Amino acid sequence: MEPVISTYQARAVQKYIRRSPRKLRLVADAVRGMRLDKALSTLKFMNKAGALDVEKVVRSALGNLRDKFDEVSFDESEVVLKTIMVDEGPTLKRIQPAPQGRAHPIRKRMSHITVVVSTIDELNENNEV
Repeated sequence: MEPVISTYQARAVQKYIRRSPRKLRLVADAVRGMRLDKALSTLKFMNKAGALDVEKVVRSALGNLRDKFDEVSFDESEVVLKTIMVDEGPTLKRIQPAPQGRAHPIRKRMSHITVVVSTIDELNENNEV
């Protein structure tokens, strides 16, 4: 009989971030699948404005994990970013005045970030991470 390995998961969602999804996906792709301590240090020194938004959601997901399973202590090195998604939110449509009475559209895009963190189980630790 194989030992039962329990993994703990929690998620955090930040909606209506006033930054385009295309810019945030660059940041999310850079840290997807990393251990949490490495991901946070990468986000801290990344030269992108969206890194602050993503870091905030990742820290919130870690806090949700600690709150959800308060009987277990979690270290950042034993938690991994299982899923990180950047979805498109609503778009604010504005008009920019142009020459000769014309108007050019401006689309101010919003994003939704979803982060799922999980603990590293022994099977994945030996094979993948």
